[in-house]
Amino acid sequence: MDHNLLSCLPEALLPWYDAGHRELPWREDKDPYHIWVSEIMLQQTRVEAVKGYYARFLQALPTVTALAECDDDALHKLWEGLGYYNRVRNMKKTARQIVDKHDGIFPDTYEQVLALPGIGAYTAGAICSIAYNQPIPAVDGNVLRVISRITDDHTPIDLPAYKNTVQQNLAEIYPDRAGDFTQALMELGATVCGPNRQPDCENCPCKAFCLGFVRKTAVNLPIKLPKRERKTEEKTVFILSCDGKYAIQKRPAQGLLAGLWQFPNVPGKLNTQAFLKQVERFGLKSKEIKLKVERKHIFTHIEWDMCGVYIELAECGGDFVWLTAERIDKEIALPTAFRQFWEEISTGKN
Repeated sequence: MDHNLLSCLPEALLPWYDAGHRELPWREDKDPYHIWVSEIMLQQTRVEAVKGYYARFLQALPTVTALAECDDDALHKLWEGLGYYNRVRNMKKTARQIVDKHDGIFPDTYEQVLALPGIGAYTAGAICSIAYNQPIPAVDGNVLRVISRITDDHTPIDLPAYKNTVQQNLAEIYPDRAGDFTQALMELGATVCGPNRQPDCENCPCKAFCLGFVRKTAVNLPIKLPKRERKTEEKTVFILSCDGKYAIQKRPAQGLLAGLWQFPNVPGKLNTQAFLKQVERFGLKSKEIKLKVERKHIFTHIEWDMCGVYIELAECGGDFVWLTAERIDKEIALPTAFRQFWEEISTGKN
């Protein structure tokens, strides 16, 4: 990797960042807790979507200690809609460790931050460089895209060895304004050199030395390994109602969506006769099948092909928790896979 090219980055990026970066709520201070919360939320989620969640989360849980002591259901409700619930579960584990081992004070060395549950090299680098101005890169997909284009490197960016190389080379050229440089790289990779669109090379502060621009290869970069084909699973989801209440249950403590609430469901897509038989197996008696809808939900490596059936029952029962719509809306965090069936009710369609 061309060290001379990378050494041009601070001089090009810092004035550009100073002149007009986006005003984002997590850039208003250098609190490591705030930076950590924002970075975890921003994983797999758009900036505009995160803004509201970030404000609500910090209002409810303003400190690491508050997060460590938060009830799981309340925590999941704060996170509802962001998905990837393992992120927030790991955040609570991390908060507990910070309280137990660091007296509730966020650690300030890279090694200590990296040792916390659920924090990898990228997040640790972001916290240490932005909060503590330490010369430690935060290398994510945006940064890898920028570097691959600047150096005209056709190595697949999802190879761990490539990421390690980029991290090591960036560490050697970090300026005194470490935090601002980290955010400038992030800003460039999220805007001018952003994903899933043509790079805006004419307005890029790096075009004078970017090999991808000079050689006209930037549009074809970065290179990624072929994606693994998703496995498809069929499911029948039961939205069971009785006397204004609805049946929900907790998922197993391990596995996909572990410990979250769900509507009762079984493998396979059942027909009408099988719906009613399954309700009997639940120990319940059907009164009326009100609606049937088809929905899909895509996880990273699995796609759920789902049939949702809305059934009015003669009476409540079975091994379920029965709650009113109001309580479900206020207290229960339904993962998006199941929330989409609830929207049929909450929007008045059912």
